Amino acid sequence: MRWLRVCLVLCAWCGVAQAQTVVRIASTAFAEAGKTSLSGSAYRVQQEGWLEQELKKRGIGLEWFPVTGDTGATINEAFAGGRIDFAAYGDLPSIILNAGGVRTHVVVPAGRGSDQFLLVPPGSTAKSIHDLKGKRISIHRGRPWELGLLHLIRDNGLSPKDFRLINMEPKAGTAALATGGVDALFMINGYPLEDKGVGRIIWTSKGKPERKMRAELWARKDFTQRHPEVAELVVTAWLKAQYWASQDGNREAVIKDGTRNGTPESVVRRSYDDPSLPWKERWTPVYDDVVYGHYRRVVAFAHEQKLIRKPLVVEDLLEPRFVNAGLKNLGLGNYWSGQKVASR
Repeated sequence: MRWLRVCLVLCAWCGVAQAQTVVRIASTAFAEAGKTSLSGSAYRVQQEGWLEQELKKRGIGLEWFPVTGDTGATINEAFAGGRIDFAAYGDLPSIILNAGGVRTHVVVPAGRGSDQFLLVPPGSTAKSIHDLKGKRISIHRGRPWELGLLHLIRDNGLSPKDFRLINMEPKAGTAALATGGVDALFMINGYPLEDKGVGRIIWTSKGKPERKMRAELWARKDFTQRHPEVAELVVTAWLKAQYWASQDGNREAVIKDGTRNGTPESVVRRSYDDPSLPWKERWTPVYDDVVYGHYRRVVAFAHEQKLIRKPLVVEDLLEPRFVNAGLKNLGLGNYWSGQKVASR
């Protein structure tokens, strides 16, 4: 009887422990007023509070895992260590993580991606990538925008061997561009450097959806398989955030959110200024040819560069069922349209 009582106590304790399930979500972050603040859709999800309330109704807690600095490596380590269940971050680190055996998949595509830039010193006579043959280009190797530079080179009939590619993180690359240490810099967020007179933009991916850098909401496969109803809640919260951002009436609020990390409003407005991309479609979570084509290119690039030993199956990396169900439940099944792009 004593052992029976002990077992009953242990079982009761296990039930309580299971009831205290916590969902842990990582996102890029920055310092704001002395505190670490989330960015992007994660910030909107946090501020709205809907997800936290819905999870609380089910006895589930919500923990945010803000990440600054080397986002890709930190989030990959957290996924590998089982410390997070979801993460909003870039494409290439996610591919490398999956190739290493930690299985995750995209549960919400995050719109149409971010622009990439090629900058030269203000006094440079270079007008295109062709003018930089034999020159030094700073690029942070292994980061998502490295693929963007490779695309730019190949789109112009050139080879990486035509240039001296220097591996530098963005701050070091910016300093090198300013002091003449390199002849060009390839990165995201090029507008602030141009506004400060540090560099001059000679190419941008603006207007080229198949040439943008992407970051999505990723989830551990074992988590979504064990807790599909919880995964649906998280995805729905993201869809609500992207729907909110997509409405013209909230455009100014979105722009204001973009200045929270210290970015000048003029830069944020320029970043969003793209006549070829309707505001609503900028936030689309639809799994279309843009998304599938992008990940086919990223996987091929990672394999070619020997970042992964063998190609991954792209369909295994993309899980549209939660978005499809979420859009239907929110009455948004026809709100966003898909887009066809030429395969590259």
